[in-house]
Order: sequence, then C-alpha cells, then structure tokens
Amino acid sequence: MDFRTIVNIPRPNFLIEPLEELLFVGSCFADSIGKRFAEEHFPVTVNPFGVMYNPASVRHTIMRWDAAPRIVFLTLGTNHVYRLKETGEIVDNCQKRPHHLFLEEQLSVSECVDYLTQAVDELVKRRTDVHVVVTVSPIRYVKYGFHGNQLSKATLLMATEELCRKYECVSYFPAYEIVLDELRDYRFYQPDMIHPSTQAVEYIWERLSECYLSPLAKQFVQDWKPIKAALGHKPFQPVSEEYHQFLVQTKEKEKELLSRYI
Repeated sequence: MDFRTIVNIPRPNFLIEPLEELLFVGSCFADSIGKRFAEEHFPVTVNPFGVMYNPASVRHTIMRWDAAPRIVFLTLGTNHVYRLKETGEIVDNCQKRPHHLFLEEQLSVSECVDYLTQAVDELVKRRTDVHVVVTVSPIRYVKYGFHGNQLSKATLLMATEELCRKYECVSYFPAYEIVLDELRDYRFYQPDMIHPSTQAVEYIWERLSECYLSPLAKQFVQDWKPIKAALGHKPFQPVSEEYHQFLVQTKEKEKELLSRYI
C-alpha cells in the first residue's frame, strides 16, 4: 500500500553540468534552493538586488543584472504588487515606508505573462541557449487570507503554464505541488506553519537534482560529499597542529576534485 502521491516531474530538455553558473531570482524559496546549489560548489548568484516576490520585480532584476548564465531559476511568490503613488512605478521593496504612500494591486494572468515574457526575452537576447526554470513558491502568504493566497498562486500557475507553452526554453519545476500534494503534512513546515522546513527544502533539492543534474554533475556531488563533510567538521581543538594538517589535506582534496571537473 502506498500512503502518498508522488508528483511527476517532466524531464527537461537540458541538464545542469558540474560547477555550472546559475542565477536564482525570486521569493525566499529561491534563496533556499540557491543556497543548496551553493553548498554543492555550484557558482550561484541569488537575488543580487534582494528578494523579489512578484513577476514585475523578477523582471526588474533580470533587466538590471547583466550576466548571461545558461541556467536561470525564477521563483514566483505572489501576484500582489505595490505601486508608489508619487511615481506610479511598481516597487520591489517598500523599505518600511508608510503604507499610505502605496497602492496595492493584483496582477492578472496576462500581466504576469507580460512581465515574465519581457524577462525571458531579455535572457534569450543575451544568450540564445539559455534555459529558464520557473517555480511557484510553496510559501503561503497568509496576510492575504488563505483563500486570497490560493487565488494568487493560481494566477501564477496559470501564467507559468502559458509561458511554458510560449517558449521551448522555459520549463516548470513543481515545487509548489511537491509541498502541497506530496508532503502534505505540517511536520514539513517551520514552526510558523507557513515556510517549508529544512527537511522539506532538502527533499525538494533531492527531487530537483535527480531530474535536472547531468550524470557527471551527480557524480561530482557524490565526490564532493565527503570533502564537504570534512570541511564542515567542528574540531575539539581548532588551533591544534593535527587539525591544521587535516584542513590542509582536505583543501588539497578539494583542489584536486575541482581540477577534474573544471
């Protein structure tokens, strides 16, 4: 008997290679997954201008950040935006300014698609072989109410579906469905019962790496694992000569490993 449903992840038309440069833009969930890639020695850039929650803000980062990696992850959190009354522009962060200075709006599906289209077009212009992975954050925005949160996520999911149909270089990774439909339990949430727990993030990383990493990248992660554990070791005597030699030897192993994959 199987007591849970497993979310199917469609195979992408590309694979991530060892030590490949990656860009993550979006909500707090982008931070979490980007951090896991960084721990596995991938050169990652995560939200260079801060966390971006909505499609308009995601577009802002893409337009401002001039790098051109082959792999880009965009994580959408909400369709709610805040427009500064004085200028009419959508801001990425209210910077704790008074609420009366802003108008809160909800982007429609077509508006979300338009902002994301501009972002993807910019990435394609910089690099024709770019691949964009879009996710919808499983973090719930309870300040909008539980029903309002679901409507927001539904808007993002519909926009993402349209974007994937529009571009061959865009794929969808179902992080939202994995948390809500596969894990389905509050033990996979942090104490606030809103953010996914470390265990949930680790499980999503496992599902993602299983699907998106090339065989060589998976081998690198396995080879890196004992070295990463050694570097994270907490010694009883950190100033001892024995520990110093241990670090020197471990760093040599790290250098040798990187030389085999670069």
